[in-house]
Amino acid sequence: MTIDEALERAERALGDGRGLDGTGFWPTVARLRRDRALAEQYATRVAAIDRRAFEAGVRLRLPIGVGVTVLTIGTLIGVGALAIASDLSGWSQTIAFLAAFGLLIVSTHSLAHYVVGRVLGIRFTHAFIAGMPPEPGVKIDYATYLRSSPRSRALMHASGAIVSKLVPFVLVPVALTMSAWAGVVWILVGVGVLTMGTDVFISTKISDWKKVKRELLAARGR
Repeated sequence: MTIDEALERAERALGDGRGLDGTGFWPTVARLRRDRALAEQYATRVAAIDRRAFEAGVRLRLPIGVGVTVLTIGTLIGVGALAIASDLSGWSQTIAFLAAFGLLIVSTHSLAHYVVGRVLGIRFTHAFIAGMPPEPGVKIDYATYLRSSPRSRALMHASGAIVSKLVPFVLVPVALTMSAWAGVVWILVGVGVLTMGTDVFISTKISDWKKVKRELLAARGR
């Protein structure tokens, strides 16, 4: 099947209200990720198909500007909650600290993807909530994604995963400085170790690290 044939099948499927499975779209995209010349030729058309499929399948979405604002506010509230926690004691401090931790680990992951992606020339179209359990994400603009180098794409994918691993461990000394309940430190370390475990056993198969590996292979033409 040629690239044009696969893209035509994908466009017809979306026009008929079906998804992209079985159209040959994603195998074609995989080919384009490995060939910069072909990617440049087809990037705009691929991005239009990808966006149509995304908008048909994901209802909880916001324009990227609004979404990034929400994620930024979430991060700032998390930092503010840490400052508030430092003036508290006992269970009120524990609750404020853990609430701040939760906000930071949720909001900074997608924000890292966005910031690193933009620095590397990758743009985004939406922020969204999807998955099980539901979690926020940012939707790439596939035209700029395909036109970026595979190593840039790999770094963008890795950024969110790296930040998620750093947040719990960065907060450990903060908790110790506050003389917080010892259980808070154990929770932070436990979450940090758990997320590293999910990276090894899950993310390398279905999530960010799988995409990092995929793009590094594409950089070698594989």
